[in-house]
Amino acid sequence: MKIAILGGDGFVGWPTCLHLSEQGHEIHIVDNLSRRWIDTELGVQSLTPMDSIQERCRIWHELTGRRLRFHLIDLAKEYERLKSWLAEEKPDAVIHFAEQRAAPYSMKSDRHKVYTVNNNTNATHNLLAALVETGIDAHLVHLGTMGVYGYSSVGAAIPEGYLDVEVETLAGDKAKQEILYPTKPGSVYHMTKSLDQILFQFYAQNDGLRITDLHQGIVWGTHTDQTRRHEQLINRFDYDGDYGTVLNRFLIQAAIGHPLTVHGTGGQTRAFIHIQDSVRCIELALGDPPKSGERVRIFNQMTETHRVRDLAEMVAKKTGARVAYLPNPRKEAEENELVVRNDQFLKLGLEPITLQEGLLDEVVEVAKKYAHRIDRSRVPAVSAWTRDLGARVERDPEGRALRSAS
Repeated sequence: MKIAILGGDGFVGWPTCLHLSEQGHEIHIVDNLSRRWIDTELGVQSLTPMDSIQERCRIWHELTGRRLRFHLIDLAKEYERLKSWLAEEKPDAVIHFAEQRAAPYSMKSDRHKVYTVNNNTNATHNLLAALVETGIDAHLVHLGTMGVYGYSSVGAAIPEGYLDVEVETLAGDKAKQEILYPTKPGSVYHMTKSLDQILFQFYAQNDGLRITDLHQGIVWGTHTDQTRRHEQLINRFDYDGDYGTVLNRFLIQAAIGHPLTVHGTGGQTRAFIHIQDSVRCIELALGDPPKSGERVRIFNQMTETHRVRDLAEMVAKKTGARVAYLPNPRKEAEENELVVRNDQFLKLGLEPITLQEGLLDEVVEVAKKYAHRIDRSRVPAVSAWTRDLGARVERDPEGRALRSAS
């Protein structure tokens, strides 16, 4: 297939480009490189050194003979360019990663909230409108998040997108309905993904767009089979308090002798998936597209769930690191259960990668190799959900700041 990968320069986008290219697909990367500009804004860099997207594409071609074509387009701002590009290239499938992906970044300030909504919602809607206008019957695969469901528990497994309910009619009878599982976003970022769901539902029923929405868990790991082949193909690896994902951050903290920072009680249960499984799930979703006129197909893209404190204790036991319990900058329940259905991917043949010793070691080894690139002051999570929570944030978990003698 000819596949457009929007946001193909990103954490999940880049390994997906390589994985699908190796399968023989013609890959077009569409990206505005905003994640690289955010690195500059935050004053932090990927733990792993990243070449330009053009150089990465050149190395892949030199190594494999396969081409990755890069196109610099801002989906949220350049609607006409996007529409013209789609009309010219006519991709068979479009994979949509092109959204600001960090919950803490979306809560840093009012400016970051506005940027996240403008960027994410406009990018999604511009894409949908352009697909309709150009008449391209491309299968759209979107990377969403488990966070649209919220993290409270009603004692039942979270289904894959839809919930069967009964409502009472005016006559007093019971009428059955299928609805989108009620969203309870925990950040502005998660709210934009909830809005995406409504946009997808409308365009699927109104215009017959074929859409698959992947509600993904927290990604851990760094390498895939393809990124291991050359040091310049290595994936980006975020360790900072805004973009670093929790298990990766624990493993990096352990590698550099930093306390493992658990916020609140650590009783938050989260869904996880390894980066290799993430790209494999996208491949499986591409191979099982809905037909025009069908409802949006929703998958829960995760393989296991863990409490944050259990992960910290596991890493501490493995590495000898100290666990530090800090005030939580997020507005969330201190404890929650999380039971998630992922039957559809299992039926399609996914063989999940779980928290394997060797893969955990691999992350620690990557962290040690590039430890000289780490700015320890960027490790703490300090972006707070409210002003009150911000006043209690711990900005110096290592106790390195000068203290008053009095």
